[in-house]
Amino acid sequence: MSSPTVIIVPGWRNSGAGHWQSLWTERLPHVLRVEQDDWVSPLKRAWVQRLTDTIEQAPGPVVVVAHSLGCIATTHLPPEVAARIQGALLVAPADPERRGVLADFAPVPYQKLPYRSVLVASSNDPFCPVRLAGAYARAWGSEFVRLNDAGHINVDSGHGEWPLGLALLQSLGANVTPAWPVAA
Repeated sequence: MSSPTVIIVPGWRNSGAGHWQSLWTERLPHVLRVEQDDWVSPLKRAWVQRLTDTIEQAPGPVVVVAHSLGCIATTHLPPEVAARIQGALLVAPADPERRGVLADFAPVPYQKLPYRSVLVASSNDPFCPVRLAGAYARAWGSEFVRLNDAGHINVDSGHGEWPLGLALLQSLGANVTPAWPVAA
């Protein structure tokens, strides 16, 4: 059985240089990255369609690696597209109900996802309270990993290569032997 394709799904404003999603895109095998037409004023329909197109171009099963608003876009996928997903690493989900520019993504779906998922959230994420992230995890049937004082789990909070994330991705069946030495 071949390794699933990893689909990197950045959030609002994209994941820039040095962000773990960008590093993983460059360095891991079997990776496709979702590129949106508008990273600043996101529209649910456009974002979900671009994610759908990316998943459909992948051969075989996929593992989604979503950050922030990318997590919410992933939960809005239609069932026939979600059926292609083997697993999802959902990191630092957004709260579109409290941030006007993201309001098109509300309401957030609150039903069990049809694939295994791991949701990683931080106790001090400025964009989503950890209690809300926990509610998402319960509703989606996700394993919940709570990090202490990890911010938005991005470059600003000191997360570059993010070895813990790679280990969680590997637990979802992805081939994550990076092309660089991972620091402990």
